Amino acid sequence: MSDFRKPEVWKKAHALAIDASRIAQGIRGAHYSSLRSQIIRAALSIPANIVEGREQQSERDFARFLRYSIGSASELESHLLVGRDMVVISEPNFASLNQLQKVRKMLHGLLASLVPKPEKRIGLPANDLER
Repeated sequence: MSDFRKPEVWKKAHALAIDASRIAQGIRGAHYSSLRSQIIRAALSIPANIVEGREQQSERDFARFLRYSIGSASELESHLLVGRDMVVISEPNFASLNQLQKVRKMLHGLLASLVPKPEKRIGLPANDLER
């Protein structure tokens, strides 16, 4: 059993989840309860999927969970932008979540290390071969 707390990407995703959740809890008003909930759920999903993916039996399955984490990071960014633009998340609080970009970049890097790149074809494109 591996220690899921060791990878740097998990540490940063965990810190992001804590920060985003704290900011979401500061959003006041019953009509913003859905936004609060969505921010917290998306934020918590990022490190949770990293952990779940690490426990899978294959790199292919791990890659699938990393894609879920990347999707959740994008979802979180969208919710935060909405909150900022609706002026329920202050600009300083929004800016404090700049680690979101770094986490997403780290996730993409880890995913790229797991997924083999398709081989490039050498020679003429398929259309040219038919002539």
